[in-house]
Amino acid sequence: MDFILASNNKKKLAEMQRILSPLGINVVTAKMLGRELTDVVEDGETFEENARIKAVSACEEMKMPAIADDSGLCVDYLDGAPGIYSARFSGGHGDDEANNALLLKKLEGVPMERRTAYYVCAICCVFPDGREITVRGECHGHIGFERDGNEGFGYDPLFVYEGKAFGRYTAQEKDRISHRGNALRKLTDELEKII
Repeated sequence: MDFILASNNKKKLAEMQRILSPLGINVVTAKMLGRELTDVVEDGETFEENARIKAVSACEEMKMPAIADDSGLCVDYLDGAPGIYSARFSGGHGDDEANNALLLKKLEGVPMERRTAYYVCAICCVFPDGREITVRGECHGHIGFERDGNEGFGYDPLFVYEGKAFGRYTAQEKDRISHRGNALRKLTDELEKII
């Protein structure tokens, strides 16, 4: 069964495909089908609301089951920021280098014990018949003092889990512990009940 991913992020696609393929789900992008999804305004106030906005729009456009996620980093010292604004923390959208630089600047002089943070991933799956599934996964750690590693994307070089930056975890290692991996496992459990 094909599911449309409401994103063109190749790393997200690979991650979702790895975890959902055992269910017989083939995750594709609109681009892979020779189409382009309309850009939607992510004006929700939570990760869950933004994931739903994207999934509903993709499902309506493509007339097939759609899956979307909204994820980000919440830093306790910054009262949960950047949160739903993680991708555009520094102003532009998806500028990982600028976002990481701004985060380090905002945490300058903050000791390790106050650098706690957690990644959040909300995933929404919408079916053409109106059924919806929304799940949330988290991964708790802290923000390191410098970038470490070249794996992953976003804040991965700064996010430290069990003494090691996400930027040093392989994709398979990260799948087992990450916010997206945790959310996808919950989604898999829910999908197993209905497909």
